[in-house]
Amino acid sequence: MSADLPPPDLREKGRLKDGTVVYSERRLWMQFQAFTDCRGTDSLVESLAAADVPMVLYNDWTDPWGVGLLRWSEDPAYFTRAGRDWLQSSPFSELTPREELTMAGRTYAVGYESNLDEVLVDRPQNRVLDPNFPWAVWYPVKRARAFESLPEEEKHAVLMNHGSIGMGYGKAGLAHDIRLACHGLDVHDNDFIIGILAPELVNASAVVQAMRKSLQTMHHLDDLGPFFTGHVLARTSGA
Repeated sequence: MSADLPPPDLREKGRLKDGTVVYSERRLWMQFQAFTDCRGTDSLVESLAAADVPMVLYNDWTDPWGVGLLRWSEDPAYFTRAGRDWLQSSPFSELTPREELTMAGRTYAVGYESNLDEVLVDRPQNRVLDPNFPWAVWYPVKRARAFESLPEEEKHAVLMNHGSIGMGYGKAGLAHDIRLACHGLDVHDNDFIIGILAPELVNASAVVQAMRKSLQTMHHLDDLGPFFTGHVLARTSGA
């Protein structure tokens, strides 16, 4: 790196109302995994209850022998150490992983948020643990590479058009979303992981349907999915 160039700043950035830029090094690392060949869920629920980390277990809506497991931590090494050991010693080790539905990413800020701890840590885990939102749709998104060549104003307009759909459903209490960046974090080179959480399945489906008409989905995505649709079977907020 050239001596006159500053090192990259990897902190998440936000902005207060007075224009002051704020920073945070906190973020959640979230991993979703799906399994099949599940003949009973009692032991899975018991393993969550005994765990000391937060998790959500879903019954798969499309696979009567399927389940989904969402885990998260502020330490990405959890998934290669304690989290890996727990999974291998738990009843999940007896199930068949559906590797095409493995998703992983990190929470991120877009630059205008004033409370970064709320956006990066508190809000995502509060949403997935909210008992009023038992339905979930999780899926990856791969953005067209040409998107990054667009002028900044045009990119902003595309993102605002897409984001306004989720905000509308959120303000009405119909659905909430989880947005994760997954650059370099999955085998399919996806850019983002999206979770749609809703009190009723029709709400989550309607969000996905509405987003089909956004500028980003119609013109600036290379791929979308596969989708996991599930209903919460058990939750734990950890120690």
